[in-house]
Amino acid sequence: MTALTQGEGGPPSLLHGNRDQCLLHDKALSATFTRVCSDPPAIGWPGLAPPKTRYIPAAGQAALAQHILPGQPGHSTPRAHGQRPAMEADDGTEEPPLPLALSRFQVSEEFGFLLPDPLTELPEPYSPWMEVAHELPQLIASHRLRSRVHQMPQLSARHLRGREELHLAHLVLSFITMGYVWQEGEEGTVQVLPRNLAVPYWEVSEALGLPPILSHADFVLANWRRKDPNGPLEIENLDPIITLPGGESLRGFVLVTLLVEKAAVPGIKAIVRALHAILQHDEETLQRALEELAGAIEAMREALRRMHDHVDPAVFYAVIRIFLSGWKDNPAMPAGLVYEGVSEEPLAFSGGSAAQSTVLHAFDELLGIRHSQDTAAFLHRMRNYMPPPHRAFVEEIQRGPSLKQHVLSCRDRRLRGAFNRCVAALAEFRSYHITVVTKYVAVAAAKARAGRAEPGARAGPALGKAPSALEAKGTGGSHIFSFLKSIRDTTREGMISA
Repeated sequence: MTALTQGEGGPPSLLHGNRDQCLLHDKALSATFTRVCSDPPAIGWPGLAPPKTRYIPAAGQAALAQHILPGQPGHSTPRAHGQRPAMEADDGTEEPPLPLALSRFQVSEEFGFLLPDPLTELPEPYSPWMEVAHELPQLIASHRLRSRVHQMPQLSARHLRGREELHLAHLVLSFITMGYVWQEGEEGTVQVLPRNLAVPYWEVSEALGLPPILSHADFVLANWRRKDPNGPLEIENLDPIITLPGGESLRGFVLVTLLVEKAAVPGIKAIVRALHAILQHDEETLQRALEELAGAIEAMREALRRMHDHVDPAVFYAVIRIFLSGWKDNPAMPAGLVYEGVSEEPLAFSGGSAAQSTVLHAFDELLGIRHSQDTAAFLHRMRNYMPPPHRAFVEEIQRGPSLKQHVLSCRDRRLRGAFNRCVAALAEFRSYHITVVTKYVAVAAAKARAGRAEPGARAGPALGKAPSALEAKGTGGSHIFSFLKSIRDTTREGMISA
């Protein structure tokens, strides 16, 4: 992530701005950014090359080919820059198109990175998957999930049509996989994911460009439905599509995180307006966009506060958290997991993590936040767990004009103030996230350790014995508190000195 060091660009001016300096800085950026933004998003798993020993049946290969070829249902082929329709101004004249169009990256004007109104049922041939998925909490609690998975028929992805069906299939197979692996807790893990689950899961994952493990894209972005289809996107009118053990706390954890994503939507749209304003040398629009971005980040923090109302820390730590854990950088599964029929060698994937949310990556890139080397490396690895179009959105922001350099070159006190409010809001959000993690992980872990010392502690996540392998780590594998404090501190360093 690139950024200028604090204070570059000379001392601040007492004037509101210097348009000549802004124009001089922006002229060199406009043509390059317009060209870059016409390139289509990449498909695939950067940094997650499929193993050489993998096996995909011929039928699966055909299914994958039809899902990723342009023109197939669910595939959004971006237009080249010159083909995008221009917008019309109120006076009937045409304005140049925005350099960054959300629709090109499967980002919704209404829902942001959330999958708009996801499907809740797969076609009839996949009813065996849906039946198991809808019974997961009961099957895990009764220790019967693994035997039910072994009875599932071998299905192919070839009957799935469109992005929505693929996302639901990935959600369903991800939840079944996490339940299968962690049914008996961290002391009763498996080494092999059976072929009838592993092969179709790999097929669907390759079609979407997602790894074959539960990620934020599944757990939150694609896992919601409205009780009243015409009702509001509020927690009282929402439910997850698929659940795991944890009851109301699991529901609350999914939906509060979803509401944080929803609160970010005005900020996502503000990114587009801000970059367009830089290229158009429109400082008033830029300032308004930054004010909207700061307001969105503040709204995200308010949404996150609702975690305390809907999630019990003891249930989150002892029951829910293990099902978000992966098999990379996890002492409970140091060798990884063999996907039978796909690879003869174990594969390692990180578990679900808030670091997989595209929102904060996009804000970091726009604001030029520069994280430490180790932290940045982990964050970039987490981008491999995003849907490829969302990852491409972040990468195009990174390749675009530097907002921070523009603000510094303009020497406009109002712009600096608006920019710094965004950075301050982002740092405050990250500080509050540390507060939440302290309550739900550190304090809950201390209480769980005390509970484990008591006689008669029962085994298995569904029965409430807390895991110990990731006490000091996040479910994505990071050293949780050093990581969170590092990104908070480097965010603060992104402020422009007055």
